[in-house]
Amino acid sequence: MKRFLALSALFILSSTMAAAQTRVVYPAFESGADSRYNDVLEILKGALDKTVAEYGPYTLQPTRSRMNEARYLAELLNRNGLVNVAWSGTSVQKERDYRAVRIPLRKGILGYRIALIAKDRQAEIDRIRTLADLRKVSVVQGIGWGDIAIYKENGISVQTASYECLFKMVAADRVKLFPRGINEAFHEYAGRRKAIPNLAIEKNLLIYYPWPYYFFFNKSDVLLAKRIETGIRKMMKDGSFDAIFMKYNRKAITKANLGNRRIIRLKNPALPKDTPLSDTTLWFNPATMK
Repeated sequence: MKRFLALSALFILSSTMAAAQTRVVYPAFESGADSRYNDVLEILKGALDKTVAEYGPYTLQPTRSRMNEARYLAELLNRNGLVNVAWSGTSVQKERDYRAVRIPLRKGILGYRIALIAKDRQAEIDRIRTLADLRKVSVVQGIGWGDIAIYKENGISVQTASYECLFKMVAADRVKLFPRGINEAFHEYAGRRKAIPNLAIEKNLLIYYPWPYYFFFNKSDVLLAKRIETGIRKMMKDGSFDAIFMKYNRKAITKANLGNRRIIRLKNPALPKDTPLSDTTLWFNPATMK
């Protein structure tokens, strides 16, 4: 009888723990060659791991279908949507619609943009010296990407397409620039240079705009948002957050040669007023990069 009661208690406890698991579903990447968010996933998993003691076990999985940014943000608006965590550049409207954890996942590095171009267009791009010059050419961005609005607000012509088509468009000179975060450009180029031989990394121009990239949650999902924020702050304290940043970005920062590029600064009119720009511990600073 005692053994039966013990087994019953163990079964009930196991069932309760299983029921109490936090289920985290993130958007599946847009293509099989898409590795843009490996660092974000590592941060997400790290934050969940660091909070098991307080919040309990969890499961972490992608959606069954691939999603672009517009699709997964639409899903996140629904309390019972296909995702319960997503990532995106912030804006006033997004912070109204969703619950943001205001810790820039890549320390703001996505705001430092170098471009993919057609291989024979370097001399032409070298003539772009000012914002007025930049307004004379067209750029391309993915469907639903948040920074489309930044380019448009600065008077720059923007075309859109699905992710894998973007590389072909710029290589075919249908658009002049495909601006990428310095943490994205080199990896994307390396993965496609054989299949798209006319693709190149532009050498001398840097476009900058403040572009914090956050985890977002449904407005009602207070507990999951709090758990992820708690976990990230633990990672910041123990150094694992910066370790992930360096793991994924150090080589690209060096290759980007930021100190020798001419910079064109864009305004980000969608940046919320309470963005923590004054907290220097949150942001990448090229001047202090070792």
